Formats: sequence, structure tokens, C-alpha cells
Amino acid sequence: MAMAAATGTQMYRQGHPAQSQPLARVDLVDNSERWYTEPHVPNNRMVMALRSGIDTEVEWALERLCRLSINDKFILSHLPGLTHALFVWPEWFIHRGAMECAHLGSLFALPPDLGRRKRHALESVFVLRNTSLIPENALELAGNQRARAIILLALHHISPQVDANAEFILYIIEILQSMAVTLVLPPPNMPYLANPLPPLAILAEACANRSIIIACLSTLTLLLSNPANFYHLDPATPALNAAVRYLALFESDRELAETCLNYLYAHLAHPAMSKAFLLHPLLSPTLRLLTLILKSEQVEQDVVIPIGGQVFTAPIGDEPVRLRELTPEESERLLGMDEPERCIEWLKIMYVGNPDAETTQVDLWTLYRNTFTVPGRSAILQAQEVIKNASTVFIQATAMVLPGPQQRFIVRGIERAKDTSSSNRFRCRWQGCDQITQFSSTAELYDHLLETHITNSSSPQISCAWGPCTTSGLPKSDARRHVLTHLPPMQSFAKHPAQPDSVTLPSEGYPHPVPDPTTRPPPPPRRTEVTTKTPVSDPPSNALTALLCIRVLFRSSFASSDAAPRVDEDHFGFPGVVEDTRDEGEEEQHAETDAEKEGERKGRKAFIGIRRMLEDIRIRDETLMSWVTEMVEAGVTGTT
Repeated sequence: MAMAAATGTQMYRQGHPAQSQPLARVDLVDNSERWYTEPHVPNNRMVMALRSGIDTEVEWALERLCRLSINDKFILSHLPGLTHALFVWPEWFIHRGAMECAHLGSLFALPPDLGRRKRHALESVFVLRNTSLIPENALELAGNQRARAIILLALHHISPQVDANAEFILYIIEILQSMAVTLVLPPPNMPYLANPLPPLAILAEACANRSIIIACLSTLTLLLSNPANFYHLDPATPALNAAVRYLALFESDRELAETCLNYLYAHLAHPAMSKAFLLHPLLSPTLRLLTLILKSEQVEQDVVIPIGGQVFTAPIGDEPVRLRELTPEESERLLGMDEPERCIEWLKIMYVGNPDAETTQVDLWTLYRNTFTVPGRSAILQAQEVIKNASTVFIQATAMVLPGPQQRFIVRGIERAKDTSSSNRFRCRWQGCDQITQFSSTAELYDHLLETHITNSSSPQISCAWGPCTTSGLPKSDARRHVLTHLPPMQSFAKHPAQPDSVTLPSEGYPHPVPDPTTRPPPPPRRTEVTTKTPVSDPPSNALTALLCIRVLFRSSFASSDAAPRVDEDHFGFPGVVEDTRDEGEEEQHAETDAEKEGERKGRKAFIGIRRMLEDIRIRDETLMSWVTEMVEAGVTGTT
């Protein structure tokens, strides 16, 4: 064998395949050694090197196979004898090597010989694992009795808890995973060692290696997804507990959570398993976890929906607007002027132009007359002259007569000027008060009210004339206390940042301010809009799998409530009356056991517990959202 290997090596290094027909060239990553993988060559050097038993030749062949096997054109059937040559070292490791490595490697470094053989075994299963990813190779391995025996023996006899065995077991499970799509498991009455499901389930629950857990659950999912393997489902399988336990890591380990979801759905897809899971002690936590996965995966945006009409506001107006009055200096200056210049200057001070405003001619003339009728001063103008001057000063002002039952003589286009002085905080606002000067404090203003309007009043009953106040019939002692409610504080209170700068009115044109604001009808809210959330996109795959699991459990929990009252001429749709038309055999077939009834009861109770959580789920797809709505409504019905 060694001589043949050497001869083959020498011939291939010279570039002349031994006695072979010219074949199509295969483009591989390792282009410099393309002839090693030319198909259907009986004396391929890598195969001969593997079968030679010479460590250097085996090492050389495995090193190249590790690189070449990742190519999608690497087909095992094209290299006769390669598959069985790759089985040699894994079989040695299963029967002897694993035990020897575990015994010696626990205390000391492995001997060179043993370490080299272990590396050969790992590289061999690594090559098999890479090639099994190609469907053609996976079919060949699935039909190979020796390959299935290696997988079963490795799963049943090698413990992955030993670090030295973890990599080997991982490659074995991944080979089985590639074969699982078309693999039909033996019947349950076959020997225990012929079934790979029990060791995979035990590894998924007991192993601490994350990669092995994911590989085990993925392989179990593929095996159980085959309808021919449904009879191997077990409601008490350890893999189910592992999937539920690791599902709680959905925020930190998305890949592991997605693997657990896929296995959970493959398990619950069978009606018998979903009914049995209703009696599982982890039913409620599992439903909560599945709902949390749905909630965490939804991406939402805020949508503002206006629901009200227009809102009318008015300035707060803490201080009433005061009409413009002449100061003593202005009055003295105007009295020294001659007409009509005095009237024109007075109009500019006391009035402003406003196209929408109007002033009665009587008020205009009366104000002018009262201001300038002073003995010893120049004569005043006649009423028509004052009105004419108003039209001269303000171009938009027009004197006119409004018809009606009682004619009104007005000047359209002007209005009385307002006192815009900001220092009127402590000014007396008692109607008819002649005090023009500004007080410096609240105490001075209060003393002025007492001396001028209350104490010196000849009437025993006082009527409050402060601004719009209409309180009357107050004794002087009560009036002293009452006016305190009108006086401004010494320091202005700071306005809260959330306080608006205007007052909301009940309707357009409602008077403001009013004497008693508490009698004003309540206004509509300022923010007449509703802010809701809407999903931006459809949920990802793991959220959809979680929704499917919830849906399956929901249908199992409410299975017996699907029968609706029947409307016919005998029952008239009376609630609770359902006509049973099944024969005796069918009735026995659909009869529920006590365990199934108990499971449905616990399932309904669990869905009632997550109803609040389901109300927060929003999905853009209408069909999927209708599932959630149905489950929420069923939970409401259960509570009532």
C-alpha cells in the first residue's frame, strides 16, 4: 500500500494521471492541485494517501480535503473510496480514541501519537460535515449504513461534556442535520441505539455548549418536520424544556431564540402535542415569552388624528385695558394752543385709526368739550368742525348716519386710543376716580381706596366700582375687606412654563373678560387630537413563528367552543342549543378525555392572563392582526 501510494504520488507530481481517460477539468479553489479532485479516477492520490496509514500522507490528504471540501463542486461519488476512507479515523475515535483522550487529557497533554490520531478524526468529520452541505453528498451519506452507524454510536457513547469531545460531537450533529430533511427514523419498537432523537434531546437540555444546543434543536426541528416521523413526538421530551428555558434569551441571543421558536412550532404543530402542552407547568410563562417576543419585534410610529374643530382663544388680560388720558403736561400744553391746531393735536393723541372701529359723534364732541371748556381760555370749536377735523386727521375716517328705528350718528374708521403704559400696576381702577398718578405699592393704593372711596363716602352702603365688579350693598367694614380681593400683589407671580398665553373661549365672540369667570361655560380642550401608534413594517420571521405558536395553543384551548348555536325551524337560534347529528362511532372518536378538558381549562385561563399583553400587539397585516383580535376577544369573553 505504501509503495502504491508513493508511486501514485510520484506520477501525479509529474502531472500524468495513471492510465486514465481525459476528463473535463473542474474549477476549484485550489487550482494548483486540480488533478487531485478529477472525478472517477480509481487511483486518486488523496484516497490512496488516506488508506495508506502513513501519518504524513494522511495529514497531507486531510489538510487538502479540508480546503477543497468547502467547494460546491466537491462530490464524494466522484472520488471512489473517499467516503469509506474518511470513516476510518472517526470510527477509531468512537470505539477507542474518545476514551483514551478523556483519560489521558484530563491530567496531562496527549502523547504525540494519540494527539495526531485525534486530529485525523476531527479533520475527517470536518470534511464530511463540509461535504454534507451539498444535497448530493447528503443523500449519499443518508443512504450509507456505515455513516448512520457512526452518527448513532457517536451520539449515544461520546459525552460532549468533555471539552475534547465537543468539537467532534458538533460536527457529527451537523452531518445529521444535513441528512435530516429526507431521513426517515426507524419505528419505535426498534432498539434504543437505532434512534438519534433521545440523545439529541438530552444534549439540548443538559449540554452547556451553545453551539451544540443550537445544532441539536435545529436537527430535531428538521427531523420532526417530516410527517413520516410524527410518531416519534414525545410530550415529555427534554428538548421541549430546553427550548422553553432558552426562549427567555430572545433579547440577548437572537439566533438561539429563533432556533428554540422553530423547534417549539415543529413540536406544537401536531394536534396531540399542542393539547398535551396545555397541561405543561410552563404553559403560562411560555405564552408570556411568546407575546413579549411579538411586542419587542414590532416597530411603530406615532400618528396624530385630529378629532375636534377650531379652538377660539383670547389674551389673558390680567390687567384691564385703560383708555388714553391726557397727562397734566399734555393738557397744559394743549390749552395754550389756538384752534384748529389744538383740536387736530388733541385728535392725534386721543384717537387712532381703525377701519373696523366706530365712534359716536356725540362721544367725540363731549370728550372734546369737557377737555377744553376752561374759563379764561380760548373758545372751543363747534361739533361739526370737530367732526370735520377728525376726517382730516384720519383719512379713513368718515362721518355717517346709520338708518334704523333710531338713527345713529357715527364716525367710522377711528377709535379711542389705549393706554399702553406698562407702569399701571398700582393705578386706581375705581370708576370715576380722578387720581391719575401711579402709586408705588399695594399699601399706598389701599390707603387711597379707603380714604377716597370708602371711609369718606356719605352712604352707609358701598357698591364696589373697581373695574367690572358689580358687588353692591356692602357695609364699610365689609367693603374694606372686599377691596383687598382686587388689589395686585407686590410681586408678580412667575408663570408656569406649561401655562398658555391665552384663554380658551367656549365659542367665537364670547365676551372676555367677564365679571365672574366661574359662570362661563366650559370651553373645548385645546388639544383636540388623539395620538396613536401604528406599525411601520411586518414583523420578522421569529415574531411570526411566535405568533404561529400562540395561535396553535389558542386553537387547542378553545377547540370545544367552536360549536355555535344552530338556527333552524326547531331551535330558532336559541343560545346553547346545538343539534348533534354525529353517529355513535363518530361521537366516540371525537369524545374528549378528562385530561383534554382540563388542558382546555388551563389554556383558557392562561390566555386570559395574557389578554392585556395581547392588546398592545399591533401588526400591519390585516389577517395576522385579526388573529390577535380574536384572541383578545376570547380573553374578554372568558373573563366575563
